[in-house]
Amino acid sequence: MVKVAGGGFLSTLGRARGVEIEIAGQSMPADLVISPVELYDVILGMDWLSHYRVHLDCYRGRVVFERDAGRLVYQGVRPTSGSIVISAIQAEQLLERGCEAYLATISMSESGAGVVMGDIEVVQDFEDVFQSLKGLPPSRSDPFTIELEPGTAPISKTPYRMAPAELAELKKQIEDLLSKGFIRPSVSPWGAPVLFVKKKDGVSDFVSITEIDLASGYHQIPIDEADVRKTAFRTRYGHFEFVVMPFGLTNAPAAFMRLMNDVFREYLDVFVIIFIDDILVYSRSQEEHATHLRLVLEKLREQKLFAKLSKCSFWQREMGFLGHIVSAEGVSVDPAKIEAIRDWPRPSSATEIRSFLGLAGYYRRFVKGFATMAQPMTKLTGKDVPFVWSAECEESFSQLKEMLTTTPVLALPEPGKPYMVYTDASGIGLGCVLMQEGRVIAYASSSGRDFSDVA
Repeated sequence: MVKVAGGGFLSTLGRARGVEIEIAGQSMPADLVISPVELYDVILGMDWLSHYRVHLDCYRGRVVFERDAGRLVYQGVRPTSGSIVISAIQAEQLLERGCEAYLATISMSESGAGVVMGDIEVVQDFEDVFQSLKGLPPSRSDPFTIELEPGTAPISKTPYRMAPAELAELKKQIEDLLSKGFIRPSVSPWGAPVLFVKKKDGVSDFVSITEIDLASGYHQIPIDEADVRKTAFRTRYGHFEFVVMPFGLTNAPAAFMRLMNDVFREYLDVFVIIFIDDILVYSRSQEEHATHLRLVLEKLREQKLFAKLSKCSFWQREMGFLGHIVSAEGVSVDPAKIEAIRDWPRPSSATEIRSFLGLAGYYRRFVKGFATMAQPMTKLTGKDVPFVWSAECEESFSQLKEMLTTTPVLALPEPGKPYMVYTDASGIGLGCVLMQEGRVIAYASSSGRDFSDVA
């Protein structure tokens, strides 16, 4: 029997003498007591620690052995309290103080990689819609064009320097785009450097929601042949040009939205919401959702637009979309955005106030009296106004953070049903609440004399 620290006794099964234990390449044998302890393979007790004159440095996460042959230090893994997320402003301030920053590239596995099409109702009948893009898209009535200001001369720049990992990825992407015919070798006088951008691979009574993500959506629109040369780009692996719409062009999102709106015009705001290459399908019953989903997939098939199965979410009760969580209960703020607001440091300049109010303002419809509440900070963003952070500003900042991190769930409007608008005015602002059948749809407010943004 062995007496343990808590005063109890532990049964033993025998002893093992001279068991070899190697630490940092050094042999430190121990006599061990065999006991039915399931959580650990070996527990080194005080007798072993004393014999090898061990000092535990918990702060630095290391173990020091004082030996006759010299001091031996074993560096372990220092425990952390978890990830620390900071804002862009905090990062900028730390860099200005001389802190070092490192960029790490993380490979993310696709969460939907295990989705089996045959298991998804309705979707199983549209296997062709979820095929991978293997070649050029069909010609469309409105190919993408690039209009230039009169007198614009071709622009050509040398490629940016890249890390080895970026070069490997660049070569892989070029080979993939060439094999699909999306790009071709170019002799154009135009030539832009390549820039890597991180890409994501997130109603009342609405019980079923589906999000369909088109596969490389921009690459499904051909470019007018006369404008292909304007898309040329230079790399250390050659000079190429796009024959399909690439990412990064200023008017590309608008062109893609125009196509999507034309395709789904009759369904928009009835049971479909679109944002660029994301299609949200919502329904009030399982039966209705099956019909809606089939109509949407038939449109995609008809237009030869392809979706990526692993990026889609089908028959959900709750889903993140454009910084909001849409569910059967209504719409609420995305918890990830709430965390960013909760951890936002006190602004120390007008620029930092604008950054905070920019994020907070995106969710102003969730907060009653937002404009009045934000007014003390808003005043500091005026031209030639000295930055003085007063107690009133501190209260405004704290109150907004509190209100935004405890936002209510707003109901989504139901077309055809009556609305009620409740208003309130004071000497410094105007506020109103849009309601339908006793449920809050949105809050709106404005401070000062201009009430044009109250809608």
